[in-house]
Amino acid sequence: MNTIKLPEPNHDSKISVETALYKRRSIRDLKSTPLHLKEISMLLWAAQGVTALGGYRTTPSAGAMFPLEAYLVVGNVDDLAAGVYHYNPREHQIAKVDEHDRRAELSEASLDQTWMQNGAVMIVLTGIKERTTATFGNHWSSFVLMEAGHAAQNVYLQSFALGLGMTAVGSFDEKKVKSILKLKEGEAPLYLMPIGHK
Repeated sequence: MNTIKLPEPNHDSKISVETALYKRRSIRDLKSTPLHLKEISMLLWAAQGVTALGGYRTTPSAGAMFPLEAYLVVGNVDDLAAGVYHYNPREHQIAKVDEHDRRAELSEASLDQTWMQNGAVMIVLTGIKERTTATFGNHWSSFVLMEAGHAAQNVYLQSFALGLGMTAVGSFDEKKVKSILKLKEGEAPLYLMPIGHK
């Protein structure tokens, strides 16, 4: 599998958390101008990155089950070919799982929200049910959805800190998205997040 080690994430910025919270907005008027690999590194780290030995992440996870997976759908990133990549938080690297830019297909599957394909990339968060059912039984879905919300908010704040725009999208045809991304059985798409320059 073709893997790419991402640049090390920064752990400080000139933007305070308070400023990011105050000024964060959902931005749909996105440009497809290129992002840099360093920005991709920061966005994926914000979503699911490891913060300390023992596997601690940027987002809290009920029972440390970590049911989320993050995919990067690339349209326009410097030094990174178009396609779909899976993020490995432990190694802070991505592996290509599809050679094709799937932004337009995902936009169509999201109730024809054509603006979504204009961003340079999309981050797709998915949840794997079996990681939580043994511990939480029938309550598994609420914990997975809460965790997806934590991760999406992190990506919002990181996008703002990088001067980028994004919107978290939850309206889509689940079967179509699963088919487009070739997700495995038991893995469900939760959020699609188009990201790009404003």
